[in-house]
Amino acid sequence: MSQAACPNLIAIGELEANYTMYCKTMRILIREGKTLEQVQHSICWNRLGILHDCLPRQYRGPGQIYIQMQREIYA
Repeated sequence: MSQAACPNLIAIGELEANYTMYCKTMRILIREGKTLEQVQHSICWNRLGILHDCLPRQYRGPGQIYIQMQREIYA
């Protein structure tokens, strides 16, 4: 997918390369007890959202990731 197809300042390849870091960051925020609203204002939420918007078949939305992580952490 080209940069023109997803008009953001960060390249999709860079977002894909840092996917695990964004997920790890979200997991840390959840473990720290941050609210959904606080997590929604984070860079990791934004970047995961961009990835999902540009490549929805490959990446789940940040809301789905948040719910899954919350279940794993608090199970």
